[in-house]
Amino acid sequence: MSTSRAKFSVGQIIRNCLFDYRGVIIDVDPYFKGSEDWYRAATRTNPPKDRPWYHVLVDGQVHRTYVAERNLEPDQSGAPVNHQDMVLYFEGQGEDGYILRRKGN
Repeated sequence: MSTSRAKFSVGQIIRNCLFDYRGVIIDVDPYFKGSEDWYRAATRTNPPKDRPWYHVLVDGQVHRTYVAERNLEPDQSGAPVNHQDMVLYFEGQGEDGYILRRKGN
């Protein structure tokens, strides 16, 4: 399976163009790593599986999403992301997005 370079990175604030929500990326898969059952049930537009997919904390919600790259664009609002799990992943917000929390020993 071919893969491509990810357009977005961990800590980057994005907007989902298809469902119109904001969030922050917490992980990147180089290609779709979910199950076939999930893909058939959750995707409407059959996004490519051989392109990057992103794990996203959704702003103002308690859930996370798994999103195909083609459904994302950079968020230009500059507003912070409000999610209860932000402190688990990030230590603060920088100029280009959130700063990943350093793992302790």
